[in-house]
Amino acid sequence: MAPPAFGLDANATSSQNAAIEQKLRLEQALKGSASWFVTIAVLSIVNSILSMSGAGWHFIFGLGFTEIVDAIAHQVGSAGIVLDLIINGIIAGVFVLFWNFARKGQKWAWFIGMGVYLLDGLILLLFKDFLSAAFHAWALYRMYSGIKLLPIIENLNRASSTGTISSSL
Repeated sequence: MAPPAFGLDANATSSQNAAIEQKLRLEQALKGSASWFVTIAVLSIVNSILSMSGAGWHFIFGLGFTEIVDAIAHQVGSAGIVLDLIINGIIAGVFVLFWNFARKGQKWAWFIGMGVYLLDGLILLLFKDFLSAAFHAWALYRMYSGIKLLPIIENLNRASSTGTISSSL
């Protein structure tokens, strides 16, 4: 028969493992929601390449900002193509930065990134690109699901730092 202390340790270890497992699942979901930023960045670059190559279509996932830059670049001519890639690369790079910090739980990256994407969606509405604007709304909803996880993860991190939950197995 096991001593009573052994049973208590087993219960404590079991609850710690469950809390660690929950934290890992939440962090994975947070990273999944943050991945919208990098997806948008990559597909915006793809849209710019499609635009420069003369394709008559684009992904609805991209940014209206980059479409504006593409349209201006076409008017400028061959010099505009280089500027198009540079400017759209910078815009996409900003979204990659949002992704990098958002997946680490930085609130500012979520709020600023989503604010910029919301503004981008409003620009698309001005140009009557309703399908892309609708996708923006969907992506913002999916990003919002990541923001909702931040307080839960912070509470788990706080409990872990006070010793309530062990962070190592």
